Amino acid sequence: QQSNGYRWPYGPVAIITPFNFPLEIPVLQLMGSLYMGNKPVLKPTEKVSMVMEQFLHLLHHCGMPKEDVDFLNCQGPVAEHLIMNSPIKLTQFTGSSRVAELLLEKTRGKVRIEDAGFDWKILGPDVSDIDYIAWQCDQDAYATSGQKCSAQSILFVHDNWAKAGLLDKIKANAAKRSLDDLTIGPVLTHTTRNMLEHTERLLKIPGSSLLFGGVELEKHEIPDCYGAIQPTAVFVPLNEMLKEENFGVCTTELFAPFQVVTAYDDGSVDSVLDACERMSHHLTAAVVSNDIKFQTKILANTVNGTTYAGMRARTTGAPQNHWFGPANDCRGAGIGTPEAIKLVW
Repeated sequence: QQSNGYRWPYGPVAIITPFNFPLEIPVLQLMGSLYMGNKPVLKPTEKVSMVMEQFLHLLHHCGMPKEDVDFLNCQGPVAEHLIMNSPIKLTQFTGSSRVAELLLEKTRGKVRIEDAGFDWKILGPDVSDIDYIAWQCDQDAYATSGQKCSAQSILFVHDNWAKAGLLDKIKANAAKRSLDDLTIGPVLTHTTRNMLEHTERLLKIPGSSLLFGGVELEKHEIPDCYGAIQPTAVFVPLNEMLKEENFGVCTTELFAPFQVVTAYDDGSVDSVLDACERMSHHLTAAVVSNDIKFQTKILANTVNGTTYAGMRARTTGAPQNHWFGPANDCRGAGIGTPEAIKLVW
């Protein structure tokens, strides 16, 4: 007796991609789908659909038959109608958790999701290379105005880093961001009012304080339907954040230049771990430490799609170099790697 396992393509599939990576994410998922023998219909976000339209022209020029990919330039309701009224076997979706849950319900689970992440970074007890760490924290939280699913959403700062002046250095780096050089820019999925109201909700938590930001950008011409705020950080005490009535608002993701900051000491590491594992989305994370014992404790007790570890750990990175997708969710889709292509397509 011999047992052999084979993988077969689904056939008709749909790919729905976000605005913040208008080329990389749709190309990686589209090509993986094609390599495995599927017939995809590609629906990028309408705000940036021209990018993939031109990429398809490039593929046609390089010899890809025009019948291999269908292109859908539309808003969500039209895409939903197509998915629900066509023989599509699988939809791969990258975007917000709200839309992911809607698609999962509508398709009865026939979706692979790479959705939003509330991504944490833990600064361990060993302080080193403080200027670089401050720069990387600023980049992870505020580059591209925080509009990356791997952006740093919450920062756990060991007291040793706080005493060394790290937060002041992060504040100084954030203050250099400007519309003039596009190091800060419009937020496409939240209004200014929405972001400032969220800031106020956090500041109502006992012991909370505004570290920096929390105000609208000056001298901008960004329409009211979008957001325009300075890079913002709100400090929330760890013991208050862990309370049931506060945890939800503290771990609500804003796809914006915004982060929550909290502090801990050697005696509260388990509370940090409790907070990390209570968060609902486990996409990327970072353990900034060269202390092997500390690294091991964090890594052994947390689950993420990608966890960077070491003194130069970050939350953002290049998905083509490694597995990139949520963890601890059977519906999760990866991007780009051979493992991800086989899992999804």
